[in-house]
Amino acid sequence: MTTARTIAITAALSVLVAVPVTAWVSGHHAHEVDEQASSKETFTCPMHPAVVKDHAGSCPICGMKLVKTAAAPAPQKELFTCPMHPSVVQDHPGTCPICSMKLVKSVTAIEQKPDELAVISVDASRQQLIGLARGVVERGTLGGSLRTNARVAVDETQVRRISLRVPGYVERLFVDFVGKPVRKGQPLFTLFSPEVFAAEQEWLVAQRTGSAGLAQSARRKLELWGVPESELARLEKENTASQTVTFTAPVSGVVTKKEVVEGARLEAGAMPFEVSDLSTVWVLADVYETDLRFVGVGLNAKLTVPSMPGREFTGTVRFIDPMLDAGSRTAKVRVAFSNADGALKPESFGELVIARQERTVLRVPTDALIRGGTRDVAFVSRADGHFEPREVVLGEVTREYAEVLSGLEAGESVVTRANFLIESESRLRASVARLASAKASAPSAEREP
Repeated sequence: MTTARTIAITAALSVLVAVPVTAWVSGHHAHEVDEQASSKETFTCPMHPAVVKDHAGSCPICGMKLVKTAAAPAPQKELFTCPMHPSVVQDHPGTCPICSMKLVKSVTAIEQKPDELAVISVDASRQQLIGLARGVVERGTLGGSLRTNARVAVDETQVRRISLRVPGYVERLFVDFVGKPVRKGQPLFTLFSPEVFAAEQEWLVAQRTGSAGLAQSARRKLELWGVPESELARLEKENTASQTVTFTAPVSGVVTKKEVVEGARLEAGAMPFEVSDLSTVWVLADVYETDLRFVGVGLNAKLTVPSMPGREFTGTVRFIDPMLDAGSRTAKVRVAFSNADGALKPESFGELVIARQERTVLRVPTDALIRGGTRDVAFVSRADGHFEPREVVLGEVTREYAEVLSGLEAGESVVTRANFLIESESRLRASVARLASAKASAPSAEREP
């Protein structure tokens, strides 16, 4: 009887003691949450994120030493950027130093940490286990070269077509297939034209009768019909009209079009031959819309083609198409190349490398970035062994480095390997902290006696 009574009294005392302790812990958690909202520098328990203090100490629940949390997000700062050159960022209004366009306001949070990520601590042994590596935010060069596929094409400014201004019949062809090389002044074909023969006879009659006006009119008619100067010189020298006229190549090059055979009748306006000078060629490349700001007229470029491995051709950017292709979102870039030996064949493909001027910028290794649809995050490795998530604003991004516009400072160490594991831990820690904070701040249910 005495033993049973003793056990009942002991149990009642335990309940009376436990209730105040539970209430104290719950109230203390709520108090710490209030302190977290009002303090900039806070300390929290790694095991109980709801415990937050504004000074160093120990956790009242487990006795673990409190660790310092990150400072409150910095306030918003007004920035001004160029609509055409996003890498130009200033903290005051003005004009772009590149294109002189007026800068527009762009509000960006400086070093503001993402809400769903938290500062975490990873000990050295665990860092080695997950293969964590670091890189440094530094000032360095960015830019270099732009590589793209390209196609060799005929220089359209070096194309000449032989067109007839008077009808006639082709009596003889000297060039009978496409692709044949010709020299300037080389005969192409012989044309018989009754109209040309009559005009030459008219000129001869005017010369014999001494009618200068009639002779001048007849000669002018022959010139307007496109009769070569060599035929006019022969007419003056021999004083005999010819039944045929020989047309010659206007430039040296290759025949790229032939639309005539011997015996064919050609009407006025016909174009029997096309001759292209291939001593210079164009190389056409498709450059994506995002890379067009790095390409300019006058830049040097190098071309390599599979048919001649080890050989490199040097050219200059001459033209950038002002219109984008709606399907591929690219613009044609035209590069002129010297081709005196004819090594570059039109319609062959190759790789074009356009050299552009390098810029000195604040850069971060690309491997340090966790890129999302609307933002980019990097984890800064602090000296006390903690890793702080930092939202960054990027400019130009290459395969190795990315330009940092805001969010990171020179000299800071960032995680470049195993950063996705760090992000997962940070996201989990932040979620647990939010749940614990919400639970601690919620009103406690009244306990029945």
